[in-house]
Amino acid sequence: MKTSFLKIIVGLALLTVFGGASAQAAEKEINLGIISTESSQNLRQIWEPLLDDMSAKTGLTFKPFFATDYAGVIEAMRFGKVDIAWVGNKAAMEAVDRANAEIFVQTVSADGSEGYYSHLITHVDAPLNSLEDVLKNSKNLTFGNGDPNSTSGFLVPSYYVFALNNVDPKTAFKRAVNASHETNALSVANKQVDVATNNSENLDRLVKTAPDKKKLIKVIWTSPLIPSDPLIWRKDLDGAVKSVVKDFMLNYGRGGEAKEIKILADLGWKGFKNSDDNQLKPIRQLELFKEKTKLENDSTMEAGQKQAKLQDVERRLKELE
Repeated sequence: MKTSFLKIIVGLALLTVFGGASAQAAEKEINLGIISTESSQNLRQIWEPLLDDMSAKTGLTFKPFFATDYAGVIEAMRFGKVDIAWVGNKAAMEAVDRANAEIFVQTVSADGSEGYYSHLITHVDAPLNSLEDVLKNSKNLTFGNGDPNSTSGFLVPSYYVFALNNVDPKTAFKRAVNASHETNALSVANKQVDVATNNSENLDRLVKTAPDKKKLIKVIWTSPLIPSDPLIWRKDLDGAVKSVVKDFMLNYGRGGEAKEIKILADLGWKGFKNSDDNQLKPIRQLELFKEKTKLENDSTMEAGQKQAKLQDVERRLKELE
């Protein structure tokens, strides 16, 4: 009886948002995974102020977890090494499907928009000015693709740039490599690759982190709007912890406090809004459309097998409607 009563008291204390009770009762250490869009040093500099505020105002202890790629964050969550994570939509989909994760909030861009854009970029001096130029000259070009679990760096261009044009980026270019957004941008600026994927948020960040390099980059293709990045947590994370964390996120920066507004601005955000796994619907549709396009263009597959696979894709697309 005493043990049960103690558990109830601790749970109620944790549910006291931003209060002294939660600060005293919650001694849990929370590992927050951060996708590697750029160097860990840069990410640590802009994330630590937010994590410090999260720790101070929730009574929990937040520690950053930096992986070398998106898969590292997903796997860390899968094995319980990461509790909460900031990821892109495709990585979130992988985490939801494979790592017992779920979306709980979505970032809101600094300008208030609910999305961002994928880009193809090249050097300002390059004779490439459109997607058509890239596809026409691909055999003579080196290409910087994104992390395979990146939405804007990989999934979106995979469909809109390559699948819709019946192009395989692995064979279309003289050389193709995969890297982070920051590495792709700097490689273009330094003429180490001819064309690369990137996104509007990372290019905005580059104005602050490497303005001299940003001036050497031009955008030659822009995607449709991509939903803003989500934050995910493990489904089995303690319910009281979830409540405290979500309340912090949804209220952070909304009181007009200059410090909070600056911390969010450094991250490229205005704040957070409520979200869930339904945010992934357009991403799942993109994956299926890409799969469908690949199947339709496969001339080696037996007709009956191809038809069966296409019907399965159509079924899954219909389920998403």
